Amino acid sequence: MTLTVFHSGTHAAAPAGVTSALAVRDGRIIALGDDAHALCPAADQLVDLGGGHLGPAFGDGHAHPLFGGLEDDGPQVRACRSVEAIVACVREWAAAHPDAAWIIGASYDSTLAADGLFDAAWLDAVVPDRPVVLRAMDYHTVWANSAALAAAGITAATPEPALGRIVRRADGSPLGTLQEPGAVDLVMDHAPAIADAVRAAALGRATARFAAAGVTWVQDAWVETADLGPYLLAAGRGLLNARLNLAFRADPLRWRGQLAGFAAARERVRELDSPMLGARTVKFFVDGVIESGTAAMLEPYCDTPGDTGLANWDAESLNAAAIEVDRRGFQLHLHAIGDRAVRLALDAIAAVQAVNGPADRRPVIAHLQVVNPADLERFAALGVIANFEPLWAQPDDLMNHLTLPRLGKLRAHQQYPIGTLIRAGVTVSFGSDWPVTHHHPLNGLATAITRSTPDGLPSGGWVPAERIDVADALHAYTAGVAAQAFADHDRGTLAVGLAADLVWLSADPRGLDARSLPDVRVLGTWLEGRRTHAAEPALLAATT
Repeated sequence: MTLTVFHSGTHAAAPAGVTSALAVRDGRIIALGDDAHALCPAADQLVDLGGGHLGPAFGDGHAHPLFGGLEDDGPQVRACRSVEAIVACVREWAAAHPDAAWIIGASYDSTLAADGLFDAAWLDAVVPDRPVVLRAMDYHTVWANSAALAAAGITAATPEPALGRIVRRADGSPLGTLQEPGAVDLVMDHAPAIADAVRAAALGRATARFAAAGVTWVQDAWVETADLGPYLLAAGRGLLNARLNLAFRADPLRWRGQLAGFAAARERVRELDSPMLGARTVKFFVDGVIESGTAAMLEPYCDTPGDTGLANWDAESLNAAAIEVDRRGFQLHLHAIGDRAVRLALDAIAAVQAVNGPADRRPVIAHLQVVNPADLERFAALGVIANFEPLWAQPDDLMNHLTLPRLGKLRAHQQYPIGTLIRAGVTVSFGSDWPVTHHHPLNGLATAITRSTPDGLPSGGWVPAERIDVADALHAYTAGVAAQAFADHDRGTLAVGLAADLVWLSADPRGLDARSLPDVRVLGTWLEGRRTHAAEPALLAATT
């Protein structure tokens, strides 16, 4: 039985700045402090932290690793800072890949075109003969060229799809921007299938990035049961570098017919019996996103009078689906951006409790961009886990150019009530929504604490009442995510008997200016005592 002792640094289990030690045997923490120091002579391995910090590994309560991994395989448009740069990138990729039947890439910045609307003609100018489809960073929108629209049969005569929006020119012809799955899938359903081996490799790359960021568990928040194969393949071949829990997407138009498939997919994961893969969750997209005007709001958008957005579910259907999904033992994970969507999600959870009775179900509402003050007290009462993506809580270009003009001043200050919910005793977990935004927890930590941009704007923070301290931010990324994963008995803190899910940082985040947190390096990550990332070797054979 291998014994490893970590020493010469600070530990999250001790007061800030106190040098201590931690001992691990066969993936479990067996001693802390002086008791761990005493085991050094008998250790098989010593880890000299070099004055760094050892803490519980991070989790990510909402991300899309398959999407993130697949971004490597298409035009690299994410870094482009203009429409012209995106078009040039697509032209170069198309020239380098003449045999690609379709050109699919992600993720472009929606703020680069007025109102986030992109014209097919801009892509037609460089690739007129093959379909081109680019996903926006929000992954709720795509930009397609004319060949892609033609492949899908989308014309001026195409009726508006259920659960989606085709942005049109004045004459009714499609512009090239498609919003929400009902419209996006009109094109994507015609795109060539990606081989399971390619997608499994993408999952391997994605989870390696999470491991390098100190993450050992990820909620994969959008999985179609038909796409289960790559996950089983990746887990079976040992390609996963972080645990994944799958959330199968419930379709508002066919959810009853999906129930048996959800259960069958969960059973296939159980039969694989891999500690790296679980499937206990079902995802509901209650609405869309504010930047495209598809988030469901209680009152109309300021820039489009009378428009309250797009609720994907009516209340009756959402309640019925949530009750049936819960009855089959799945955790609920509800995407809710607008205040009307948040209320619908809370109402659905209340319906589940009323019909199915008390249980340890830990329902998750993710994103929570705008929450009406009247609904804040319901989270604790219903036992909701509030999942936030803290990087969003800043006045960046997306916020300033697309979001605030649509919300207006009052609702602008109701965004991301992280501090309010923590003070109310609600369990808060943090995530990234990667590849929508950056996957690294240290970036999110900085924003949650400061509520400002990397440049420090605004001074004092944006909606400063919702700022939180470093202890609460770290808790949301560790113990909060562990609670969401039903694993708070096993990880999320450093205590004797718990799993050795550990992250070694170059500095103790508890003693730093929050603005410097993104500069802290992850030197090592361990998942149940197995090292999944190594930026520094620092493992020495013990001399006894």
